[in-house]
Amino acid sequence: MAATGTSAKERYSDKELEEFKTLILDKIEKATAQLDLYKSAYMNDSNNGTDDTSPTFKAFDEGSETMSKESNSQLAIRQEKFIRDLKNALIRIENKTYGVCRVTGKLIKKERLKLVPHATLSIEAKNMQK
Repeated sequence: MAATGTSAKERYSDKELEEFKTLILDKIEKATAQLDLYKSAYMNDSNNGTDDTSPTFKAFDEGSETMSKESNSQLAIRQEKFIRDLKNALIRIENKTYGVCRVTGKLIKKERLKLVPHATLSIEAKNMQK
């Protein structure tokens, strides 16, 4: 175990955690707005006014509509997971364990956390998984 007073930080300061919290709250807000778009596109009424067009086009249109709904559904599921991961990161901030790699126990670099604020693995640990 490292003795107290060593130069290696064991966790981010409260000020740094507050900065990450602001970043994450902003990302949650944007991700939630995006999720609402996916859901509204998915739930959207399927009447695109193709009733009076040829049957061939109507069949094609319904096929692409189904693909679009599946695509929006998948995007919504991914977005919900992203939001859940961000909310879990907020819990780690409250517990003051945010930014600590769950494999190595070392601090995850700030640059990585700014790009992937819900990261729980350092690049070192991530590379070990490959």
